[in-house]
Amino acid sequence: MVDGSKVLRAVGAAMAILCLANAAAAQMLLTLTMGKSSARVEIADTELARRNGLMHRESMPADQGMLFSYDRPRRLSFWMKNTKIPLDIAFIDEGGVIFQIEQMQPFDEGHTVAVREARFALEMNAGWFKDHGVRVGDKVAGLPK
Repeated sequence: MVDGSKVLRAVGAAMAILCLANAAAAQMLLTLTMGKSSARVEIADTELARRNGLMHRESMPADQGMLFSYDRPRRLSFWMKNTKIPLDIAFIDEGGVIFQIEQMQPFDEGHTVAVREARFALEMNAGWFKDHGVRVGDKVAGLPK
């Protein structure tokens, strides 16, 4: 007979380890430059890190964000499930050029879809791109290879 409480404790411990590993991986910060502005970004380059994104956070520092990085360009789609922070997202092509910027509202489970294939997506606090004069057509420097 299996002791249900032992199984639940083991599952809970495993989930805690995965969350800590994901948090540690996501804390690696990279500096990106767009025009005269720069931002420190966490890199989400694993399936687990991309799935969790910025969910469950209460806030994010003003010039910090999250870069979703993929090994090749693909049609990207994002939602705001369990995300408390209003965000803007920039879709970036393989050459590092921003081709689309969209606003996303907290807890919105509708999908924000890139109009074409992107290699990166950059989430920043709502209004960051506008406030820093970053526009479609701008190049992002410092992206991973």
